[in-house]
Amino acid sequence: MVRISIAVAAVLLLTSQSMAQGKGIRLWNLTTATISNFQLSPAGKDSWGPNQALNDRDKEVDHDERLRITGIEPGRYDAKVGYRDSRQCLVRNIEIEADAVFSIADKDLKDCKK
Repeated sequence: MVRISIAVAAVLLLTSQSMAQGKGIRLWNLTTATISNFQLSPAGKDSWGPNQALNDRDKEVDHDERLRITGIEPGRYDAKVGYRDSRQCLVRNIEIEADAVFSIADKDLKDCKK
């Protein structure tokens, strides 16, 4: 009985530690194409950070795939979204929250250029 109690306590401790860490900030690609470049800048600053798509195993974010975003704090951001065909688009004023998923869809893309 003591062993069971110790095992249950250990599982509860590990679970609470995992929950405290959260899942982090994630992008959900709801555009109809695979994203090969995804950069963020504080809203209105045009100060682009690193290519977040490199965080993915295959370095791209397929349609309906989620991507872990690193190195940013919650807040408002603009995004530069790049595709395999060299098209680049902007998404302005995205609200990013801690341990939450935010999405980008085709309707959000603005100022697209090749």
